[in-house]
Amino acid sequence: MKSSILIIDDELNSLKVLSLALKKEGFSVEACSTGEEALAKLDKDVFDLVISDYKLPGINGEVILERVKEKTPSVPFILLTAYGSIERAVNAMKKGAYTYLTKPVHLSLLSSVAREALGERIKDYVGDPCRYQFLNIVGKSKPMQDVFSMIQRVSKTDAGVLILGETGTGKELAARAIHYSSMRANSAFIPIDCTTIPKDLMESELFGHEKGAFTCAYASKTGLLEMANEGTVFFDEIGDLDFTLQKKLLRFLQEKEFYKIGGKQKIKVDVRVIAATNRNIEKAVEQGEFRADLYYRFNVITINMPPLRERSDDIPLIAAHFLEFFTKKYKKDITGFEPAAMDALKHYDWPGNVRELENVIERATILCPSGQINISCLPYKLKPLLPEENYSLEDGLNLAEMEKRVVLKALEASSWNQSKSALLLGITRKQLRTKMKNLGLLPG
Repeated sequence: MKSSILIIDDELNSLKVLSLALKKEGFSVEACSTGEEALAKLDKDVFDLVISDYKLPGINGEVILERVKEKTPSVPFILLTAYGSIERAVNAMKKGAYTYLTKPVHLSLLSSVAREALGERIKDYVGDPCRYQFLNIVGKSKPMQDVFSMIQRVSKTDAGVLILGETGTGKELAARAIHYSSMRANSAFIPIDCTTIPKDLMESELFGHEKGAFTCAYASKTGLLEMANEGTVFFDEIGDLDFTLQKKLLRFLQEKEFYKIGGKQKIKVDVRVIAATNRNIEKAVEQGEFRADLYYRFNVITINMPPLRERSDDIPLIAAHFLEFFTKKYKKDITGFEPAAMDALKHYDWPGNVRELENVIERATILCPSGQINISCLPYKLKPLLPEENYSLEDGLNLAEMEKRVVLKALEASSWNQSKSALLLGITRKQLRTKMKNLGLLPG
């Protein structure tokens, strides 16, 4: 049964584009352009998810949120807002909104967040459903059960948490799980990516500023720490935070109060702080790149997100999870994996972790016509050498000849479709054509 979504936006072109995008993802969508129309629909029907623009003629998105939470508190609500209205959006999250997205909304992000809100990407494939309640974290292996157990324990406290792990292991998902399992779940969760906000803007983003505090400060600004009052702030890639700002952040963590830039009045807030990094943070401390006192402030509790190569038992579970989603997305009749394909997935090292696995399964779903995903649908880097290809140097096989055989196999597997062959080889079509030209494989 399709999940039902009500979407409200008074910009008709935006409403049409967003509605079509969600329908293509397999959702049942009803659209309306006014708050009054939306409330009429909500009085008559119950939807699985509501997505609303904040600024509407007449009744605005915040009023719709309040009505949804009164009638059906469990229904997730996503707010769409212009950049300048982010403060309002954070206030809406305190009133129960699942999250907010700034306009213009990237379509793939909208569908991804919608799936997360609906919980459609979390499936209970094995065991007790309570063990898999954490949004978008799937796993039955011992390392992941340890992570789930740690999340459950630390979520009941306000202790500082440092989440360590490679890129793609799900550090932000763990932070969200801690927040939404805690007493702060009804307040804002605000992620701050220390790698994307420019150094000269970060202080203003964190603490806010008063009008006239510096050039171009034409109006007062509320900082993210103040917006997160009673909620959780998540510092992603904390190891990349500017050294000068590390000292100011430490003072805030110690005193729970701060001044806006140019401000004269102390602002006191109650927030929980969670941090994550993919760096060797202890080495950064030793080398003087990260303050030891700030490290110890964060590192009350450490959660290590295991890389996928260390939990190969989870690969069939996660692969099945992604396959179910992508077969619906691309409307494919694919029932599972051939043993050789699953064996290849389980024996690959996955340097990109779960994100890389998701990409591989999406690609395989696109390439596989029907039935089960076989080894030919996987990138070449995942394929073990076939027995007849286990040549030694004494056989006189040089690198060019080996490369030609590999390229030919990919071309034959895809009926000489160059785009599909390039996908199989993990290279671009332009790179493939260059190789074909050099190897004498281009027709004519």
